[in-house]
Formats: sequence, C-alpha cells, structure tokens
Amino acid sequence: MTERRAILSGSAFEEQIGYARAVVDGDWVHVSGTTGFDYTTMTISDDVVEQAEQCLRNIGAALAEAKCTFADVVRVRYLLPDREDFEPCWPVLRRCFGDVRPAATMLVCGLADPRMRIEIEVYARRPTA
Repeated sequence: MTERRAILSGSAFEEQIGYARAVVDGDWVHVSGTTGFDYTTMTISDDVVEQAEQCLRNIGAALAEAKCTFADVVRVRYLLPDREDFEPCWPVLRRCFGDVRPAATMLVCGLADPRMRIEIEVYARRPTA
C-alpha cells in the first residue's frame, strides 16, 4: 500500500482553509503554494526578496519532514501579483534550484492576501533506498 500522509507547518491558514503544507504520496511530495509568512509569528516582510527567502525556508522544512531536499524537486511554480517582483528574487531562487534545474513556471495572478508578493509551489520525488 502506498504511503499517504499530510505534513503540517502550524500555519493558521492550514486550519482555517483545510489543507496541508505538503502531502507525501508514495515517492512523491506535493508542497502546497507557500508564501513568505513566518509561521511561528504569522508575520510577513514587506520585501519580496525576504518573502522569497522565507518561502524557501518554509518549503525546505516541509521537504525535510518528507525526507527529501531541494535536490529532489522536479517541478516548481512561482506565483506573483506583480511580474516586476520576479527578477529581484532570481538570486535567492537560484541558490536552491540552480544546480537542480526543475521544470518551472511563473504566473502573474492575485494572491489571497495583499501582503503576499510571492507564492512558491514544488513537487519533489523522494530518493529511493
């Protein structure tokens, strides 16, 4: 039987909306769209680059709990309300994904809270023993 388990970060949004930060489904890890909130304080920076860094810390924690790393990411989606905010984030994103080279898409769209300037979603495949 395939393992399926939810990974929760403690974000108030997970409880309010009814979702998990990530779901492990066998070898696959599906990480929900993750914003730049620091879930311990439920605060968010005004700066898009700082938000991107926090997104990646939040995603990294979910991946670690799923027993994988950024090196296992095969797909990433970037969602931003303002396309001009994307390029300043590139150096931060390259630190996590530059050697991994996952398939990637950037979409310009509205996000759930006007303080959110970037949201990142990833899919990873856990390494086999």
